[in-house]
Amino acid sequence: MTVRQVVTGHDETGHSIFISDDQIQANEVRFMPGFQSFELWSTQANRQVPHQGSLPGVPSYFPSREGSVFRMISFPPQAGETPDMQASEDHLAELQTTLPGLLEHLELDAPGMHTTDSIDYGIVLTGEIYLELDNGQERLLKAGDCVVQNGTRHAWHNRSGEPTLMAFILLGAQRAI
Repeated sequence: MTVRQVVTGHDETGHSIFISDDQIQANEVRFMPGFQSFELWSTQANRQVPHQGSLPGVPSYFPSREGSVFRMISFPPQAGETPDMQASEDHLAELQTTLPGLLEHLELDAPGMHTTDSIDYGIVLTGEIYLELDNGQERLLKAGDCVVQNGTRHAWHNRSGEPTLMAFILLGAQRAI
């Protein structure tokens, strides 16, 4: 699967133009089979318009305090039991290279649980997925549902038989506690 990304900007006279119209390939790692992360855009503290630079890419999986990240994720269905989060050094190195910054947030002793210093807007595009909080509470989210994740410790669980596709906009934030 690919995701089409269309980016607009301005030419040298200030007129609106299309800068790119590309198919974005998913980032995949052996450590998380079936998990696909489509890295679409990021900004840093110095964001401004009109955009007249190169495409920024996504240098880190989570945004800096003043940055943002836009991505889509396809969550594979879980195969019954909790996934084994034991990984070889090769798997961890591949994860760090392919999705830089993700490994530091994963809790390998609590599969899927992670906490970030960000406010995340999530939209379920297709399928369904459970959002679990650190106290064990869960909510089932279906296509069209939205969630605002305020820097809480959480995990995503796809217990359906089909992949779930979500869009995420992550806004870096300063943690007060």
